[in-house]
Amino acid sequence: MADFILAKLAASDSKTYEDHGPINVVISGDSVSHGAVNGFFDYHTLYHNRLRLMINKKFHLLPVNMINTAFSGKRANYGDDNFDRDVAAHNPDLVIVCFGLNDINVSLEEYLTPLCSIFDKCLKHSFDCIFMTPNMLNTYVAEDTAEGLKGYAKTTAGYQTSGRMDTYIAAAIEAARERGIPVCDCYAKWKALAESGVDTTMLLANRINHPTQEMHKLFADSLYELIFGAPYDGKPIDDHFNTMYQGN
Repeated sequence: MADFILAKLAASDSKTYEDHGPINVVISGDSVSHGAVNGFFDYHTLYHNRLRLMINKKFHLLPVNMINTAFSGKRANYGDDNFDRDVAAHNPDLVIVCFGLNDINVSLEEYLTPLCSIFDKCLKHSFDCIFMTPNMLNTYVAEDTAEGLKGYAKTTAGYQTSGRMDTYIAAAIEAARERGIPVCDCYAKWKALAESGVDTTMLLANRINHPTQEMHKLFADSLYELIFGAPYDGKPIDDHFNTMYQGN
C-alpha cells in the first residue's frame, strides 16, 4: 500500500522533489476530522495534523499537505456528493476516509451506498485510499454532558450498547476490504480499551462522539503504522530543526 508515497517520502535528493512535487493527502470525514472538540475547533492537535508532523519529522525533505475537506455534522453522502470538488480536484496521493458517527442516525444502506461510492471513485481515479474507522460513541449519559445534548446522548448510548454501531462499522470494513482498500481500524482499538475496563465515554470531550484532544494521538499513531508498516519512533514532533538554505 502507498508504494508511490513511500518512494516520494524516502527521496534523499531535491531532484526527486522537483520531479514529483509534495505529498497531497485529502481528508474526507465528519466533525472529528473537521477538528471539533467540545464547543470549539482544534486544528493543531487533531489526528491528521499530528500525522503530518510525524511524517515531517521522519521524512523532512518533502512537504506533506493535509487537505482537510471534512465538515461537522455530515455523513458519507456529503463526501460522495462533493467528491469532485473536495477530493479529485486536488489529485491526491492519498485519501483518508472516516465516516460513521453521523451515519448511525440513518439506515445501514444510506451509510454504505455513498461510502462505497467514495471508495469506488478513489479506485477509478487510482488514488490510494485508507478507510479509518471512527471512535466509539458514548455508552451512557454522563452527568457533565451539556444539558441540551442529554437527549441525543441517550440515543447514541443506545446505538453503542445495542450493537448498532458495531454492525455499521463491521459492514463498512467489509465493504472496504472487498475493494482491496486498507482499513485503519481505530474502532477496534476503542473497543479493546472498553473491554479492558476503560471508561471510553470519558475519552469523549463532549461525552457523545468527539474524542478528547489526547485521543487524536491514537488515530495518528494507527495511521502512521498502517502507512509505514512500523510504529512511530516516538521522536518529539513539536521541536524544530534548522531549515536554513545550505547552498546545495
